[in-house]
Amino acid sequence: MVDIQKIQTFLCAAETSSLSEAAKQLHLTQPAVSHQIKLLEQELGTKLFVRSSIGLKMTEDGELLMPWARRLLHDMDDLKDMMSSTGDVFAGELRIMCSTCVGKYLLPQLTARFCLRYPKIKARILACGPERTALRLLEGEAHLGIVSREANDKGVESQEFFRDKIELVVPANHRWAGRSSIEPAEIIREPLLLREETSGTRWVMLAELSKFDISLEDLNVFLEIGSAEGIMEAIANGYGVSFVSELASKNLRELGRVVSVPVDGLNIERTIYMVRKRISAPHRPRDVFWNFIHAPENSDLLLKK
Repeated sequence: MVDIQKIQTFLCAAETSSLSEAAKQLHLTQPAVSHQIKLLEQELGTKLFVRSSIGLKMTEDGELLMPWARRLLHDMDDLKDMMSSTGDVFAGELRIMCSTCVGKYLLPQLTARFCLRYPKIKARILACGPERTALRLLEGEAHLGIVSREANDKGVESQEFFRDKIELVVPANHRWAGRSSIEPAEIIREPLLLREETSGTRWVMLAELSKFDISLEDLNVFLEIGSAEGIMEAIANGYGVSFVSELASKNLRELGRVVSVPVDGLNIERTIYMVRKRISAPHRPRDVFWNFIHAPENSDLLLKK
């Protein structure tokens, strides 16, 4: 019978592509690691690795086993958490996958408050691309996800986390900085800093500009940057303007390095969602956090700008 220790050994070897490194991480000898993998291959009736002088390479069957192996280990951890969370005791691990940059401005503070209230729950905030969040939830790698668009996967359910306002931000010495507002058409001629294609900010900005017959091809895109922080620093140093989350621009606005400028007719707001697997075994840390985010004492964070 396949046991958890063999699965854990397989995963460690797969993730490190090295028997010696897997042995070091698992506190085993290299022959012991090799033996466990050999036994697992015999039990499953297939080769999981091809061994060579440069290390280990997974076979196609090894690749197929990876998500199942991860799920088995996560399910085992969740089982332990469930058995240790009884009555008024809330214990275990909570893994939250955050795929939106703006989520990290509120999620760490909210999670810290949660951990103070439930000290036996150990929370981890993990980064993930937006296209992978639902898959990570379904595979059991995370209990919750923070995303910038409502999930369209039938396997997960969503609830509103908070509302995020998107604003046009310019350098403090920009000619628009002293204006009460600008026209949407003025944006076309200005060097624009843009987030990557998968960004929720970019998606909602283009959707709003389309109402004024302004498309991506009409914009003078100067530079594409994959993080809100990178865009804010570039703006502060005079390299262009951009549409940025109000949360992301807050610090530099308060320091006087950048200014937000209203755009006539534009009111860009997006909803940030929390998602979880729709049908799954009970997991008390996940379910308690699901309700905790909208507790009255957290309104100062979720409504703060």
